[in-house]
Amino acid sequence: MSDTTIKPQTFEQDPFAAAFPETREFWAAAENGQLLLNTCDDCKRPHWYPRALCPLCGSTRLRWLPASGRGTLYAFSTARKATPAYTLAYVKLDEGPTLMTNIVDATPESLKIGMPVAVQFQRAQEGRMMPFFRPASAG
Repeated sequence: MSDTTIKPQTFEQDPFAAAFPETREFWAAAENGQLLLNTCDDCKRPHWYPRALCPLCGSTRLRWLPASGRGTLYAFSTARKATPAYTLAYVKLDEGPTLMTNIVDATPESLKIGMPVAVQFQRAQEGRMMPFFRPASAG
C-alpha cells in the first residue's frame, strides 16, 4: 500500500526551492498564502519567472513585491484522460506577467478565455504551497 498523503514541508526542506535560491522569498511568501512578483527597480516592471536579471531591461536591481492575486484567463487546456482530470492554464496577472498554473474549483465547461480569476494557494503533492487560480467571484 503506497502513501499518497501530501506531506507538508517548509520551503527550506524543498529541494526545488533549494536548487533555485532566487525563488526563496517567493516560496516563503507562498507558505503564508501571499503571491509575490519579482520587480525591477530600474524599469519598474514585474516579471515571471524569477531570475537574477530583469528579462525586460537587464538590471540586477530586483525585489519582491506583493501581487494582487488577480488576473485574466489567457488560455487553458483540460487533461480529461488524467486521473483526476485537471486544467492547465496561462493566467495574465493584473500586474502584467503571464504565468502557467492550474485552474481549480471550476468545471472546464464553465471556463472562458478572458474571465477574471483569483489566486488560491494549495499544497502540491511535493508538499510546497503552490499558486493555483479559480474563477473570481463577482463583486
